[in-house]
Amino acid sequence: MYALFVLLHQKFFGIDCSELDDRRHTLCFDDNHPKEGHTCMAWAVESCAFTLWSGSKEICHVKNHGIFSKYFRTVLMRHKIDRQCRGFVVNSLAGSEDGKLEMKLAVPLQQLQEARIVFCTEAAIGHNQEAHPECNARVPAVLEGLEKARLTPQFRHKDVIRLENFSSATVDDIAAVHSKYYVRGMEKTLSEALRAAGAGMALVDSVIATSKMGKEPPIGFALIRPPGHHAVPSNPMGFCIFGNIAIAARHAQQKHGVKKILIIDFDVHHGNGTNDAFYDDPDIYFLSTHQAGGYPGTGKFSNIGEGAGEGTTLNLPLPSGSGDEAMSAVFDEVIVPVAQRFKPELILVSAGYDGHVLDPLGGLQFTNGTYYRLALNIKALAKELCGGRCVFFLEGGYNLKSLSDSISETFRAFLGENSLASKLDNPAFLEDEPTLKVREAIHQIKTLHSI
Repeated sequence: MYALFVLLHQKFFGIDCSELDDRRHTLCFDDNHPKEGHTCMAWAVESCAFTLWSGSKEICHVKNHGIFSKYFRTVLMRHKIDRQCRGFVVNSLAGSEDGKLEMKLAVPLQQLQEARIVFCTEAAIGHNQEAHPECNARVPAVLEGLEKARLTPQFRHKDVIRLENFSSATVDDIAAVHSKYYVRGMEKTLSEALRAAGAGMALVDSVIATSKMGKEPPIGFALIRPPGHHAVPSNPMGFCIFGNIAIAARHAQQKHGVKKILIIDFDVHHGNGTNDAFYDDPDIYFLSTHQAGGYPGTGKFSNIGEGAGEGTTLNLPLPSGSGDEAMSAVFDEVIVPVAQRFKPELILVSAGYDGHVLDPLGGLQFTNGTYYRLALNIKALAKELCGGRCVFFLEGGYNLKSLSDSISETFRAFLGENSLASKLDNPAFLEDEPTLKVREAIHQIKTLHSI
């Protein structure tokens, strides 16, 4: 079979197949030999995926899932490739719904298949205001915490991958959620917000591509700012510029043919922008838990969607002081049965860490242990319902220490490791939870949504 592949490509495409890398099982072809400054391409035979060494963003279309299709009908579009060789890190392709392979990935598919976490960052260093809680120190603090906890690729090698060469979102990408008038007025001044939105899209690409190869994909985490779940179609709002998670959801639908998407939002504040974006959409289920009476004053029990989307929005305001016990009950009694009934093909998570008891902008009593269990349970839910397809998006979290510790706990949960929350959490900060009010809230939402 391998010899037939070489013969076909020499005969029909004029490709020099003399360079054979047995270790990676790829065919390489070049003007002469793979070296810096030359065009160099590799075709991963075993995964029907194609990658570029040189940073090109060109897309090739492969009919019927690649070179081993029924009639060996392959369409290869060779274009000029960026001559700045940046290492073997750019663009792979994987199967799409129409039988073509058309996807840009930031790392080779084989690496994604071996990974358990894939994350990317946009710190938006230039987007900052002195003494503002949503500051440019947030993402660096998270990365420093992950480094100290030895949870980065440097220590975890193939288990944890960091995407770096991803593209910013385009105006058209953003306009799937926001008005073009608003986007065009912001794009020149907020390139970092476009890159943050692009990071989420790149992670969706990576997770879906891996799952289509028959492998359980890594869980994605977009460690990005500015956050996005408050941004409404025509305006920025509440520290948010563009709706990162909403844009990624539309991207999954439009580019990958994913139909049913569950969005879980556990930020202390209601994700009004995401709520509004899909309020009449029956194919995207938005489920938010948030502090009752908090900013922005939306997310009432009665907000359940409208039109065709009635019943696919669930808002559960939790009383001030709710903590680990409340969230455990909500997950078991509300989130799990709703997700099982909806049967999503992809789960996206607005991961706000401002529900932590030490956060200055919230009034809940979540702990590092709360976030560990949330991550562990959501991972299990995604594995049960949609083959592990799941991407987290950073939203709030403004105490840098609790933010970094909670995300480190999230990573440990993703890796299936034991929690260190007992060493990180201080029970002296916790008060009794309003158990009766929590039970009343859960009863009300279960009755309203027939759970």
